[in-house]
Amino acid sequence: MTLMHSKCLRGVLPYTVKSLYGHFLEKVCCFVSNAHFCTSSGRVTEGTVAVERRGPVVTMAINRPEVRNAVNQETAQRLLEELKAFEEDQTICAAVLHGIGGNFCAGYDLKELAHHSASLKLEQDVTKGPGPMGPSRLMLSKPLIAAVSGYAVAGGMELALLADLRVVEESAIMGVFCRRFGVPLIDGGTVRLPQLIGLSRALDLILTGRPVGAQEALAYGLANRVVPDGTALQVAMELAEQISSFPQQCLRADRASAYHATFNAASFTDAMQYEMDHGLPVIRAESVAGATKFSSGVGRGGKFS
Repeated sequence: MTLMHSKCLRGVLPYTVKSLYGHFLEKVCCFVSNAHFCTSSGRVTEGTVAVERRGPVVTMAINRPEVRNAVNQETAQRLLEELKAFEEDQTICAAVLHGIGGNFCAGYDLKELAHHSASLKLEQDVTKGPGPMGPSRLMLSKPLIAAVSGYAVAGGMELALLADLRVVEESAIMGVFCRRFGVPLIDGGTVRLPQLIGLSRALDLILTGRPVGAQEALAYGLANRVVPDGTALQVAMELAEQISSFPQQCLRADRASAYHATFNAASFTDAMQYEMDHGLPVIRAESVAGATKFSSGVGRGGKFS
């Protein structure tokens, strides 16, 4: 068994998942880190969202290449269902979201909006239903990585912002292209983007709708890695596998604390208290064992393998 698989599950720490707007979904997820049943085989589904399980990582691909992976109502529902399934599956440690056919996602399908607006159902109360793009109102408890190729614009960029990390190909383009057509950012774009890159830069992109290339996205912090064309999915998978190899209770406690401090904390003191309250149980569960490994010589000199 590889290190990647051996560290998927050990120990359980309940964590209540919140939506981005502070609403409790009252769903308890488990932090897991070292299971012997985390295998490379798993279900494969297709349709407008193709899903494949690879060990402790699941990949989700938007599968509408004929419209540059623009999302319609069916696709939005599938994305929501698959990300909820990922959240609830204790044997999966990370997910990768990408698009089939050379584009990540061109946003919401404006042809559907133009011709079938009567059937479009949008829940205004963000605590009671999904966003137009599907999973945009979720605050996941496990890492999600976006592998971005081609266009990731409008609602497609908002989906990329849902991810913790964005691996972006050299020729990829991001931007608020919906600015041209009077379509607002209602899938978290105005909420997440300023937190990621700062208000000044976010307003530049939001107000102008201009295209942003990979290198500028990297300089802004919108992209975390820039990779050669055709390699984003592979690099994102490698990154997800690396993340899955770490002690998971500790990793998810630190991740949750960072999100809490960014979006939900009422004060600096509140953020610090949350960090302590969620970090302290990790000491006994994982840190003592980790310190013992270090004392035996593992990881000396900053080695990760």
